[in-house]
Amino acid sequence: MAPSPTGTLHLGTARTALFNWLFAKKEGGNFLLRIEDTDLERSKEEYINNIYQGLQWLGINWSESPVIQSKRIKEHKEIIQRLLDKGFAYRCYATEHELNEMREDQKQNGFAPRYDNRHRNLSPEEESSFIKEGRKPVIRFKINDEKLISWDDLIRGKMHWNSKDLGGDMVISRRAPSDSIGDPLYNLVVVADDSAMNITHVIRGEDHLANTAKQILIYEALNLKIPIFAHTPLILNSEGKKLSKRDGVTSISEFKKMGYTPEAMANYMTLLGWSLPEGMNERFNISEITKVFSFEKVNKAGAKFDWDKLNWLNSQVIHEMKPEILLENLAPLFQANGWEIPNPEWGNQLANLIGPSMVLMKDGVDQAKPFFEEPELKEDGKKQLEIEAAKIILKFILEGIEKKDSIIREEEAIELINQAVKINKVKKGLVMKSLRAAFFGTLNGPDLIKSWVLLSSFRNDRRRISRFV
Repeated sequence: MAPSPTGTLHLGTARTALFNWLFAKKEGGNFLLRIEDTDLERSKEEYINNIYQGLQWLGINWSESPVIQSKRIKEHKEIIQRLLDKGFAYRCYATEHELNEMREDQKQNGFAPRYDNRHRNLSPEEESSFIKEGRKPVIRFKINDEKLISWDDLIRGKMHWNSKDLGGDMVISRRAPSDSIGDPLYNLVVVADDSAMNITHVIRGEDHLANTAKQILIYEALNLKIPIFAHTPLILNSEGKKLSKRDGVTSISEFKKMGYTPEAMANYMTLLGWSLPEGMNERFNISEITKVFSFEKVNKAGAKFDWDKLNWLNSQVIHEMKPEILLENLAPLFQANGWEIPNPEWGNQLANLIGPSMVLMKDGVDQAKPFFEEPELKEDGKKQLEIEAAKIILKFILEGIEKKDSIIREEEAIELINQAVKINKVKKGLVMKSLRAAFFGTLNGPDLIKSWVLLSSFRNDRRRISRFV
């Protein structure tokens, strides 16, 4: 996996990393990581850390120390010099103004934009003249327009690409004085580094298909072994277009912040473009998939992102968690709100109570809030407490609670409710709704009896009822 640290770890990049990792595990190989930071202006240390943290959070670990591409610029320039020496590359002195004029002319005549190779065969006199003008050349790799480039893709099968569709001779280094070599560019450094790292399989998105064709030409020119390629389908939005920042959340750190679990994210990303073997459940741990993953099951068509499916998987992960594990995940969120759990047993009871209705981790904050803070009175709760009989019932319950010195137990709470119904000759629903409104400020909420027991630990049951008596 070779991400560029010019932004946070994108969902599509992480999914591709996951496919690389699964394939490496299945084949008993190594999953390697390379940070492609040759774009020095846009690359940032914070993005490198974000990539590391995001992959590790998902459970994707690399076999060796990451290769930092910018530390290999000397080797990249040496390879460019080899291409110049062998006649596979040349210096192009065309100015940006000239190139823009060329593109505008092509546009007006209905042609696809491409470099016209105008400086491929400069005479020594022409080159000398450009140097005297002070022009700084780029270095271009020669592309034979008559060549058919082919490879066997693990996902797409036999691929063919006409070299004439690659846009003319490609730039492999930025502008620099003619006696030096400028900063090497993507397609050249990728070939150099994949070869140096002994990469056997390159697995990346289908938006790299044209780059693969270009890179094969460089492999051949340098007489290097060409790796096996697999081009994964893109992740699409609901409209069938490539998922982008305009669609909202796309980075792994954002999904984490929203309350998604790493297990659900890895589970869901595996399903984005990969078909399950027959009889296998959609809910799984990625360690299970390392035994059955293959590119035969990876689809060619783009995979539509489905929030409902991701939410369902996340809820399943949360519902499967033991209360102590769920509490461990919720504890930092509680602490951020200044909430303290009195003891582990109380915390586990709370986790057991709210866990079954949670979809995202942050749901736990909303659902736990009434157990730590006095809730606002919502409209449905207000209407319930305005009923005259509700106040009578709450006064009766409060008197029963105050006769106790200890925390109320479940059986005692049930008995008190039954007494309120019998003695006051009201329906049980009135008692339950009135208690809910007093405890939570609304008629919605978790199991009333279990909630009452937890509130009783802080004597909050007394305080909340007394407000309305």
